[in-house]
Amino acid sequence: MNLLLLLRSVFVPICLFCLSLLLSFNNARLPDLITPISSPTTTITTNANQPISPIFAATVQVVSPGMMKNNHHMNKRILIALIVVSCALCAILSTLFCLWIFRLKKKSHKSDSKSVQRADTVRGLSLGTISGKFNSIRRISKKGSVSIIEYQLLEAATDNFSESNILGEGGFGCVYKACFDNNFLAAVKRMDVGGQDAEREFEKEVDLLNRIQHPDIISLLGYCIHDETRFIIYELMQNGSLERQLHGPSHGSALTWHIRMKIALDTARALEYLHENCNPPVIHRDLKSSNILLDSNFKAKISDFGLAVISGSQNKNNIKLSGTLGYVAPEYLLDGKLTDKSDVYAFGVILLELLMGRKPVEKMTPTQCQSIVTWVCIGSNFSSDMNCFLEL
Repeated sequence: MNLLLLLRSVFVPICLFCLSLLLSFNNARLPDLITPISSPTTTITTNANQPISPIFAATVQVVSPGMMKNNHHMNKRILIALIVVSCALCAILSTLFCLWIFRLKKKSHKSDSKSVQRADTVRGLSLGTISGKFNSIRRISKKGSVSIIEYQLLEAATDNFSESNILGEGGFGCVYKACFDNNFLAAVKRMDVGGQDAEREFEKEVDLLNRIQHPDIISLLGYCIHDETRFIIYELMQNGSLERQLHGPSHGSALTWHIRMKIALDTARALEYLHENCNPPVIHRDLKSSNILLDSNFKAKISDFGLAVISGSQNKNNIKLSGTLGYVAPEYLLDGKLTDKSDVYAFGVILLELLMGRKPVEKMTPTQCQSIVTWVCIGSNFSSDMNCFLEL
């Protein structure tokens, strides 16, 4: 609006002035071109003995040198004025154009910044803003620093750890839904430390998640230590765990074939990163459907690194046998041999869960259980069930 007013107040008067100069310039030159001048003239005649040509029959009149000089000075002044006005007009237009471009870039930059901030908030990636609201004290680890979050902030965000905010439970404790300022949501894992093993798992998970950065692995926001209780704060995954989606009340109704394939690919990429791209490589050691979390778009991320170990640093004499029944590889269960193939075996069990919708271990009789691997190997209905599933 300001630029339009400036154009109206400056550009239009300059154009009118230039137009008037041009008109005056033409009016000054026009009489010289078409009006006879009664000044001293020179008459061209022919010899009396020669015939007069029709071309030279008329009299030719020539303008005097004084009049031509005056007209020349007037035309020169008008030309100089036109040049000056044109230069001034070009300078003004260039300035206005630069101001217009600058204003457009400024507006575009502001809109881009707002859209980026809005997208980060929706995806749960605006960790810098949230970290600024947390305690500025940071814990230095081997590969960086981690935000320390005040216990009072966690209490307020979880409504004093209300049961209505519980997202899940496990042997370690509970996971709560936390709502911080600006409606930023996060997951708070509460661990009641009762010994050295629990403390070691807490330290290991914080250090590993702080070192590992991958889109298919859960993001660490911070941690808190309050008396004998430890808290780890993650990004919130709105659709919960894969176990809940498959074996919960919905029985996998929201998981289409395309979504199940996407979950399998996301999990495979995370394992590939842990085994091939981490330095040193990491073995998760407790991969299962309850540790695969899903966001609002059903993107899968691996979580719970409390039992993870560094590849090459373990052997069967100093590593406690750990894992979940149904996901533990036979060679690890029988011989204590732990390698990255143990995670691959657990991943295969998860693939069977995605394909068949069965639990990794199901009770057949009050005294007998059967794993999904055994059921697939000896079951006669596997092919028919697979065909029914692929038709979905």
